[in-house]
Amino acid sequence: MEVKCPTCGRRFQWNEQARSRPFCSERCRLIDLGEWLDEGYRIPDRNPARPFDPPDETSGN
Repeated sequence: MEVKCPTCGRRFQWNEQARSRPFCSERCRLIDLGEWLDEGYRIPDRNPARPFDPPDETSGN
């Protein structure tokens, strides 16, 4: 089966010999990994956290 590499868009044969599946090459696989590690890809949060509110200094805690 022929598929498109998600990183570079090159078409390649998806089979057991394609060791970097779903990428066309080790290079494209590492580019994708780097994007995750550099937080280039993010999973959206439906309920974003509020910014940090420092504790009230008059509360005694």
